[in-house]
Amino acid sequence: MEVIIRPDSHAASVLAARLISNQIISKPSSVLGLATGGTMERVYEELVKLHNNEELDFSLVSTFNLDEYVGLAPDDPGSYRHYMNEQLFNHINIDLKNTYLPNGLAKNLKNECLRYEQKIVECGGIDLQLLGIGKSGHIGFNEPLSALQSRTRAKALTPTTIAQNAPLFPTPEDMPRRGITMGVGTILDSKSCLLLATGESKANILAKAVEGPVSSMISASALQLHPMCHVIVDEDAATELTQQEYYRWIFDNEPDWAQFK
Repeated sequence: MEVIIRPDSHAASVLAARLISNQIISKPSSVLGLATGGTMERVYEELVKLHNNEELDFSLVSTFNLDEYVGLAPDDPGSYRHYMNEQLFNHINIDLKNTYLPNGLAKNLKNECLRYEQKIVECGGIDLQLLGIGKSGHIGFNEPLSALQSRTRAKALTPTTIAQNAPLFPTPEDMPRRGITMGVGTILDSKSCLLLATGESKANILAKAVEGPVSSMISASALQLHPMCHVIVDEDAATELTQQEYYRWIFDNEPDWAQFK
């Protein structure tokens, strides 16, 4: 795991977008794992800019989202399919047939989860998985006590997650209480992972995930086990990290990061 600290949320988002861009340039048929949320909106905005201004080509890219709410149709404004279309897919040259999310309306959720896992395998696995971190420490909807080898499944959402996401719905009481999520093990199968965290509200849980023990209580801590994981944070999110000087040295001195300065 490498932790990179950038001055602010904009710089952190630009760096995350550049890492994704490099993945697509190096492998035009890349399979990307995508995430949702306010933090990701800035990343997608930057990717759209790269598409428009630098001709970043998504025509051969496939995507798999981490999660979707159980019970919401794809055209529901609260669904993650709607979010992805509005924030990214409708603004780039990606084939929507190659953009996959779990079906929150599936009659048999267990079969839907198995289907989703199989589709990832059929596409050759995820090359780069973009991640945020929830205030409960989750990645995807892998709430506390999610097994570190878990696979895609339906999961009940914690009160912390509900409180964090409910304001995004016109009527907060209408937010679903369950979601379908890639498992922690599914995420760890990705060839590389990129976690982006910004803002002071993420500082405490980020420090626990990055520098604390690996624990099913904080599913993001499992990323410590991944051989190729970058954690991009802004100064506000970095405030409780104990090794800040070291993390800054990495970006300033390691050759791999010179192209991003």
